[in-house]
Amino acid sequence: MADILRERISEGFFQPGQRLSEEAISEALGVSRNTLRESFRLLGHERLLDHRLNRGVFVRLPSVEDVSDLYRVRRVLEGAAVRRTPSERALTLIREAVRDAERAAEQDDWQGVGTANIRFHQALVSVNESPRIDEAMRQLFAELRLVFQVMENPRAFHEPFVDRNRRLLGLIESGRTGEAAADLDDYLDHAERLLIRAYEPNR
Repeated sequence: MADILRERISEGFFQPGQRLSEEAISEALGVSRNTLRESFRLLGHERLLDHRLNRGVFVRLPSVEDVSDLYRVRRVLEGAAVRRTPSERALTLIREAVRDAERAAEQDDWQGVGTANIRFHQALVSVNESPRIDEAMRQLFAELRLVFQVMENPRAFHEPFVDRNRRLLGLIESGRTGEAAADLDDYLDHAERLLIRAYEPNR
């Protein structure tokens, strides 16, 4: 149950600040209220939901400090991945995510681009071949998807990274691990700056 809700958050189905209705979700997913409440508690520990006394459960909006910490973790885990030789399966997943982002951009579907971009980085992290890291990244990207919602212009945020994903893929395919690691560092610095700038008017 928690996995389904986390996936819905990662896909942008739930918005930051949105109140989650126990009744509506339990009926839609065919689960008991107790099961749903346990999932809410778990996702609260993962910093995806806020429990507000006498008001209910709300989708959390991460803080600017959360953004910096999320990118700190990404630099460690993704940086390790680009220094490794990927399996053919991992390369296939990375290529598919790049193509999906390009198709979504052609259709002016910037939420779709954001979803494909998350899949690109999840596939990239899978090069580490660690189920624990994969699980940690699924939680991290669900939280990051909430961060993306602060962008008033999703195209302005996501568009530069369509080409950057293609370029990073090329470096990985050609085995240029040092260049890939440097490019990834600059890539993540760029994304973090854009997101923190989007938070500024509300700080």
